[in-house]
Amino acid sequence: MNQLPLLDSIQFQQAFSLGANVTLLAVNIRNDRLIMTGSGIYTPFSATYHHARKGDPEEGRLLVARVPVLEPLEAGGGETTDSGYCYQDSCDDPPPPSYPTFISSMMYDTFTFVLLNETQGDIKVCNGTFCCRLQYRWLLQDHKELYALGAFAGTHTVNGRYALQVCAVVRCAGLDQSSCGQEAEEAESKMDFLGIFLEQPESLEKAADGRLTMKHSNTKCGRMYHLDNE
Repeated sequence: MNQLPLLDSIQFQQAFSLGANVTLLAVNIRNDRLIMTGSGIYTPFSATYHHARKGDPEEGRLLVARVPVLEPLEAGGGETTDSGYCYQDSCDDPPPPSYPTFISSMMYDTFTFVLLNETQGDIKVCNGTFCCRLQYRWLLQDHKELYALGAFAGTHTVNGRYALQVCAVVRCAGLDQSSCGQEAEEAESKMDFLGIFLEQPESLEKAADGRLTMKHSNTKCGRMYHLDNE
């Protein structure tokens, strides 16, 4: 099932395929009441999927795709100068300017957030020793939505118990920082950024120490899945 603001089926299914370098077949029961809306066939290079919209008939959909035989993912040989995440004792120097942080709950976990309230910026937020870094630039300066970069490293204890390390850019449900981490179903703002991204990125680099950098331009923070191929 979808669990906003982080887990919308198509996005995290595709992100898992890309990050783990695997082919993923996600077959979801279509049930709007249980917030089950998306299925797909994913590889690190392509995706064939269906994401139902509100009002669509609750019916099955046949997806067919040819998938490649994948080679093991090797660490990139190039030096990574900006990372989506790092640890405080290994973060790149010089560090970005310091911005005020705040604590808010997201999906039952306690995240540390920093707001994206400048026209552009280079920001970092840490949850304990785990840090997330983001370089961003808003394409429209008069956007009416509030966004934040969040970090969490700890044990998730709801609907299962497992260790998590998460960097996430989220739209806050309202215009106050206390709404960051709450569910938001729609978004309209666009940005360029270097950091973590869930769609197919323009470039993907993995350093020998495991640090991952993704770059994407003209990011649509709100996504209309039925227009992806247009």
